[in-house]
Amino acid sequence: MLRMRLSMGGTKKRPVYKIVVADSRFPRDGRFIEKLGFYNPLLPKDKKERIGLDSERIKYWLGQGAQPTTRVARLLGENDIMPMPEKGNNPQKAIPKKDRKKADEGGEVKPKEEAKPAEAPKEEAKPTEAPKEEAKPAEAPKEEEKK
Repeated sequence: MLRMRLSMGGTKKRPVYKIVVADSRFPRDGRFIEKLGFYNPLLPKDKKERIGLDSERIKYWLGQGAQPTTRVARLLGENDIMPMPEKGNNPQKAIPKKDRKKADEGGEVKPKEEAKPAEAPKEEAKPTEAPKEEAKPAEAPKEEEKK
């Protein structure tokens, strides 16, 4: 199966990627069929030198059945070569970063989720108790006035 993907280059902590067409069985940085562009994530988003694409060849390979990876699909969508892919659902983003490691190790995050609702009623109980106390003296004079 043909894939359009990023092939990593550059030096340590200074990545530069080539956008290539390769067989999915080939290594990430190994053999590829054709180079279609480049991507430099270290440059600001508004610079032209950040992404370089050969749009004619990309359209050709899409017509041949090459499937872009999610990151390449986003890059192509931003440059109006293909429709922008839908945003995925990443449930890990909902978990605080310090708790993600616990969930990965096999510990469950459910006890913390259960603890949060237990804390919430306590906070709600305090405000509801205060109006009841205020409401009782207010109701008592009304009853006396009715008599």
